[in-house]
Amino acid sequence: MKKSILLILGLLPLLTFSQANKFLRQALKTTDLNEKIDLLTKTIELEPEKLDAYFYRGIAKNDLGDYYGAIVDYSKVIVAEPDADTYFNRGNSRYSLENYEGAKQDYEKAIELDPYFVDAIYSLGCTKYDLGDFDSALTDFNKVIKIQPYYSKAYTLRANIYSYKKNYKKALQDYTVVVLLDPSVDAYYNRGVFLMNVNYYKKAKSDFSSAIRLNSNSGFAYFFRGASNLLLGKYKQAYSDFDTALKYDSLDFDAMLGLAMTYYKMKDLPGTKLYLNKAKDILKTNSGDTNNIELFKNTYWYQNQFYFFKEQFNQINSLLD
Repeated sequence: MKKSILLILGLLPLLTFSQANKFLRQALKTTDLNEKIDLLTKTIELEPEKLDAYFYRGIAKNDLGDYYGAIVDYSKVIVAEPDADTYFNRGNSRYSLENYEGAKQDYEKAIELDPYFVDAIYSLGCTKYDLGDFDSALTDFNKVIKIQPYYSKAYTLRANIYSYKKNYKKALQDYTVVVLLDPSVDAYYNRGVFLMNVNYYKKAKSDFSSAIRLNSNSGFAYFFRGASNLLLGKYKQAYSDFDTALKYDSLDFDAMLGLAMTYYKMKDLPGTKLYLNKAKDILKTNSGDTNNIELFKNTYWYQNQFYFFKEQFNQINSLLD
């Protein structure tokens, strides 16, 4: 009898190990994140040092938006056996919480362990970009492109930095590379916005038209194509685009201002007054002077097309007074 009891007790660790592995296998098969977490928790209860279970539970928690919980699980793995993937994943969770400094540290650790970890290098560049450290971010995006020349997202952010630094030639080259690598709505849209900012309205219009062909529900693309049409003197086309943009966002004061200026160019003063007042109603404060151009300081027109907007605003106000 005593011998049988001893044999059973000797089998218990093996049975526990087998059951833990069973839970782990089931967790990796299921697509239900809550079920996955439950199975991995059972795995950990049976095998508290099973690091794979913490790692995969961290991923599941992150995917559910429980970033703090994910960080706790990843940290358990890092304390025991630090590796590049876990540092990278913890960095992603910290990034989602806008803890950019913490994310930066984790991405740097991941790269120390794996110098060719392209996603970690790119993510490190993103954190530096968000922290405003553009020169250092540029270095990281250069590294990404050198390792993986077809990494389109790195070209996009590098183009943004070049644009910010007023190196417009290199910015245009990178935006164009993105269009060639990934001719998507975002690729055409981003290049179009850049072209608008450097006053290449005709080429910008072409990019927004391409974006709209790929996705006819892109309200922002309609607005920007309307802006390019207005600046090119294509008033009927501008009217159509601004009107469409308002169908996607009825409170789009930039599109309202675009319509007001378009109506003014078409010598339709009632339409001009209607849409200018609609924009004013959205933007005005309790004590704001609605005839002061500063009311519009947060609009696209004030920030990106100031001299054109100021001229139109002054002319319109002089007629409507």
